[in-house]
Amino acid sequence: MNKTIIFGATGGIGSATASRLKAQGYNLHLVGRDLNKLEAFSKELGASYTIGDVTDEALFSRVAADAGDDVSGLVYAVGTLNLKRLNRLTVEDYLHDYRINAIGAALAIQHLLPVLKKSPEPASVVLFTSVAAEQGFSSHASMSMAKGAVRGLTLALAAELAPKIRVNAISPSLTNTPLAAGLLANEKMAEAIGKMHPIERLGRPEDMAAMAAFLISPDSSWITGQIFGIDGGRSTLRTKS
Repeated sequence: MNKTIIFGATGGIGSATASRLKAQGYNLHLVGRDLNKLEAFSKELGASYTIGDVTDEALFSRVAADAGDDVSGLVYAVGTLNLKRLNRLTVEDYLHDYRINAIGAALAIQHLLPVLKKSPEPASVVLFTSVAAEQGFSSHASMSMAKGAVRGLTLALAAELAPKIRVNAISPSLTNTPLAAGLLANEKMAEAIGKMHPIERLGRPEDMAAMAAFLISPDSSWITGQIFGIDGGRSTLRTKS
């Protein structure tokens, strides 16, 4: 089976996606910043890997070289959680969030496009946006802007790369990952946020991994240009009047 490349492979959602795909028989190439974690996880899954930061454009060329020609899937599970009110945001905040969430996703696809096009079956790309790009939340201005750009990128590239490459995105609500650990450190606050969802809990990495694995698989072969809210119903439902 051809490889799937996972950016952010040592993060909460990325690692859950990698584990799920490996269990389904996929070959993997993992990308992350933490060398010790990446080496250990790659060994556990029998995967190849590239170490680096998505803010370094040279990383994407290295990934393309390291992964080889047999690539049919790409998961970009990299993000930020920069929660500041408008009067505290700086130009550096905006640029940092945009670079990691949107530009990094675009560069990953751009550099891997030649090998994705070689896939005998249509290749699949999975990106991650956020419920905060659909609903207005206080202190989310920079993050919402960046994740909104990912929504636009998903639609534009799904159109441009059809029919050879499918492009879809997952839009989570708050998920219990290391990235969100600071926000969820207070148990009462975490419980309160969970109860804001019609399904009264926080997201789990496995919730996102299940959808990501489906979108990578041939079972989703007639799906492209879609953004899936895996959010406990928060983006669309109001259960209390």
